[in-house]
Amino acid sequence: MTKPLVPQNRFGINDNVPAFSAKAQNMPAKAPARVLKPRTIGVLIFDDFQLLDAAGPIGAFEMPMRGMKPPPYTLEVIAPVAGPVRSSSGAVWMAEAMPAKPVYDTLIIAGGWGSRQAMLDPKVQAFVKTAMKTARRVCSVCSGAYILAQCGVLEGKRATTHWGRTPDFQKRYPDVKLEPDCIYTRDGKVWTSAGITAGIDLALALIADDLGEEVSRRTAQELVVYHRRPGGQSQFSALLDIERIEGRFTPLLAWMRERLDADLSVETLAAQANMSPRNFARAFTAETGVTPAKAVERLRLESARERVEHSSDPIDVVAQDVGFGDPERMRRAFVRAFGQPPQALRRLARSDAA
Repeated sequence: MTKPLVPQNRFGINDNVPAFSAKAQNMPAKAPARVLKPRTIGVLIFDDFQLLDAAGPIGAFEMPMRGMKPPPYTLEVIAPVAGPVRSSSGAVWMAEAMPAKPVYDTLIIAGGWGSRQAMLDPKVQAFVKTAMKTARRVCSVCSGAYILAQCGVLEGKRATTHWGRTPDFQKRYPDVKLEPDCIYTRDGKVWTSAGITAGIDLALALIADDLGEEVSRRTAQELVVYHRRPGGQSQFSALLDIERIEGRFTPLLAWMRERLDADLSVETLAAQANMSPRNFARAFTAETGVTPAKAVERLRLESARERVEHSSDPIDVVAQDVGFGDPERMRRAFVRAFGQPPQALRRLARSDAA
C-alpha cells in the first residue's frame, strides 16, 4: 500500500512534526520528543549604524524561523539606549536597551560610520566584554570589527572588515591578524565579516553551523542570494572597484581589458601610459589602491570567472585566452581570490542554474 505523502514546507521539513522531534530524527518510537530551546540572536546597533549590516543577518535568520517548528531562533535588536535608533541612511529602528546581564547564544555587532563613536562608549565596551563571557559566538559585520578590536576581543585572532577600512584598521590594531580579502573569518567563537552584504554570507555560515548546509542553502534560495560565497573568497567590491575607477588611468584599464592575453608587465603598461616604470607603478598604486600586477590579475580573474561560470569552454582554453597561460596558475589565482578552483565554481554555477 502506498504511503500518503507528508506535506513539507519550503525548507523540506514536515510542518506537522517538530524539526527536532524523535520522529524527525528517526529515533525509536518510545523515545520522547526532544524540543530544543530557540537560540537567541542579539543584534547590536547604535546611532549611524549601517542598515544592511543589521537587516541582512536578521533577514537570513528569519527564514528558518518561518519554516521550522519549533523556530530555531529568536531575534533581539539592542542598542546602548532603548528606543529609536537612527541609521546612517536616516531610517530609524526601534531597539531594546543592552541588558546588564546579557545571555545570548550569538551576538552580532553591526557596522557603520557610528562604530567609531560606539567603540569608545564605556557602556558598549562593558556590554561586549560581558557578553563575550557567556555567548557561544560573538560576531561583527563590516566596521563592527572596530568595536570588537577596541574591546580586546580580536587580539591575536584572525578577522576581517570592509576592504576600504583595511589601512586604518591595521594601523589601529596591529595585533589583530587581519585578512582583508576575506568575505568572513572564524577564529574560535569569534566570527567577523566584510562589508554590508557580506553580513548575509556570515549569517548563512552561522545557520549552516547550527542547522546544516541544506537549511542554509534553502535560506539562500528564499533570500534569492548566492549560496554561499566561501569565507576565503575575495571581497567582490575590492575586485570590482577597479572597474569603477575614473581618472587618468581609465583609458589604460580599458586598453588592458582588450588585451588580457598579451604581455601586461609594468614596463608594457608604463610605456602605454607614457611614463617611466617606476613612476608609473607608484602613481598607479596611489590612484587605484592596487599594484599594476594585482590589477592585471583581477581583470583576468573577472574575465575568466565569467567564462568559467557561463560557458562550456575548457578550463585550459579559458586560462590561455585571458592571459594566465597555465591552467594551474589560473587555479591558484582562483583559490586565492574566490576560495575555490575554477571547476568547483563551474559546478556550483550549473547547480544554481538547474
